[in-house]
Amino acid sequence: MKNDSRLSGVLHVLLHMAESAGPVTSEVLARAMQTNPVVIRRILAGLRERGYVRSEKGHGGGWILARDLAEISLRDVYEALGDPALLAIGHRSEQPTCLVEQAVNAALADSFHEAEAFLLARLGGITLQTLSTDFHARLALRRRPESSCP
Repeated sequence: MKNDSRLSGVLHVLLHMAESAGPVTSEVLARAMQTNPVVIRRILAGLRERGYVRSEKGHGGGWILARDLAEISLRDVYEALGDPALLAIGHRSEQPTCLVEQAVNAALADSFHEAEAFLLARLGGITLQTLSTDFHARLALRRRPESSCP
């Protein structure tokens, strides 16, 4: 099963936007993400509806953040993407007639709900500012001559 990397991708895009001094076009963001500008526009449209980004038209236009990084949690971004599935595993059948499978589904359902609740709570406690701070710390280490990073 292929992983859904939209959350990771859009977080990447948002941090690039945060580092930019002005609006960033879909074309520039698409090159950074190795995708099509249409994909970027589609993803950012959901974020625009929630008020996290806005687009400016015309010469010099593009996408910009509409809120402070500390005001946007990873859960906010996840929800703006339409709440994609968090877990790649699931039930073999949603409405089994087999009593054994019903027992298996009941046990798994509780575990799935607990895991999803934990993950959503964790995403809600991390902001884009947290990611930006981590990025800048890593960048500072890379610039130091004694750093072991390439």
